[in-house]
Amino acid sequence: MAQIGKSLKVRGEISGNEDLTIDGEVEGTVELKDNSLTVGPNGKVHANVTARSITVLGRLEGNVKAGERVEISKTGSLEGDLVTPRIVIEDGAVFRGSIDILKPGGQDANSSSKRVDGAATPKVAAAVAESGSSMAKPGSPSAPKP
Repeated sequence: MAQIGKSLKVRGEISGNEDLTIDGEVEGTVELKDNSLTVGPNGKVHANVTARSITVLGRLEGNVKAGERVEISKTGSLEGDLVTPRIVIEDGAVFRGSIDILKPGGQDANSSSKRVDGAATPKVAAAVAESGSSMAKPGSPSAPKP
């Protein structure tokens, strides 16, 4: 496992064949197609990311593609569009962007695209994934009635 410590700042392209934890700042692209990326609690990533699995404990801005899953922890923040077969958004996490849920293996024949803004909870994420409708902010004219 490789690690970028919290005092490091990296600009450019990161690619490799091992798992990576980022606790510092990264700007550019991150390509770890067969490996995992963890954005640590101190991590600030402004990059387009491709990895097998992605866990966000800090802040990630950019478009994200995961072959297996994306997890945003309660301390995590992700702003960008997601493409993944599975997603976990913990209560208190912040997510702003769209989600394309793909079948495992990257098939998008029956994928669905959802737009979620603001703080998301597991219930919200599950509702988005199951309902087939886009979410609106509570209190807005297009918000679903409870």
